This record gives sequence, structure tokens and C-alpha cells, in this order.
Amino acid sequence: MQSTVVSMEIIDQMSPADVAELAGRLEQDNYSNIFDGLSDWHLLRAIAFKRPELVLPYLDLLDMEHYDES
Repeated sequence: MQSTVVSMEIIDQMSPADVAELAGRLEQDNYSNIFDGLSDWHLLRAIAFKRPELVLPYLDLLDMEHYDES
């Protein structure tokens, strides 16, 4: 099984249109295999941590919740 590494340079170069295209693929969920969808999900999640302003309209795709770790 291959490991996916997300380059920070790729994230830095992404435009809002690139993120919208990525989110569109995730919303359609029409992947030939589950690993392609998982790869896109991990990319969107990495973008959310590095450039959160780009993923605000798509937070529902990440299913991220705040946890109280106390």
C-alpha cells in the first residue's frame, strides 16, 4: 500500500478554485476506488490546518469536531 505525503508547497499554491474542485470531487463521491477519495479527503484536511480560510465553505466534508480532552 502506498503512503500519501502532502507537500506544503502544493498547499501554499492552491487557489480557492482548486479547493472548490477538490471539494466537488469529494461531494460527488464518484471515485474508482476508495483510496482516491481518501487521498482527496486527506488533502482537504491538510489544507484546513495550513490555510483554513480556503476550506470554510467545505467544513462539512471534513466532519471535524472539537473535543474536550480534559
